[in-house]
Amino acid sequence: MLASNYWYTGLMSDTTRESTEKERHLAEHLRVVLGRLNRSLRLTHAEKDLSSSQREVLMAIARAGTLRLSDLAREEGLNPTMLSRIIAKLEAAGMVTRTCDPQDARVIHLTATSEGVALRETIRSERTDALLFALSRLSKEEKQALSAATPALEAIVATLRDRDE
Repeated sequence: MLASNYWYTGLMSDTTRESTEKERHLAEHLRVVLGRLNRSLRLTHAEKDLSSSQREVLMAIARAGTLRLSDLAREEGLNPTMLSRIIAKLEAAGMVTRTCDPQDARVIHLTATSEGVALRETIRSERTDALLFALSRLSKEEKQALSAATPALEAIVATLRDRDE
């Protein structure tokens, strides 16, 4: 595993080597392209009354089923005050419910309502349709290259999720 200071200083731990200029260029290019892809997929026609942050928080809650507020804050990288505001708006819109833990009143559990779950499915369907449209414009070779790259992208996601453990 990489030392935690790598993520802030660009230095590798003793057990890994320095990244090459080619790897650095690839990392920067991936960051830009994946960021653009993510932003493009976040543009949804469903529920225009919700901000993109509210939609993403709803997606996370609906995906998890029930989620602790503190876990959601960590997962989404939001400070608890900002997240509480987002949750209040989602709750007022009838998308999530907030309940106190019966053993510890300081712990808040969040659950998507049936309306929230239905909206999540609509958003997921829109995003899948957008990707299908884009994929239909690719050549057979480009689709094969993308398919071959998918396991590497999944490995990157797993590494980044585990980096702080």
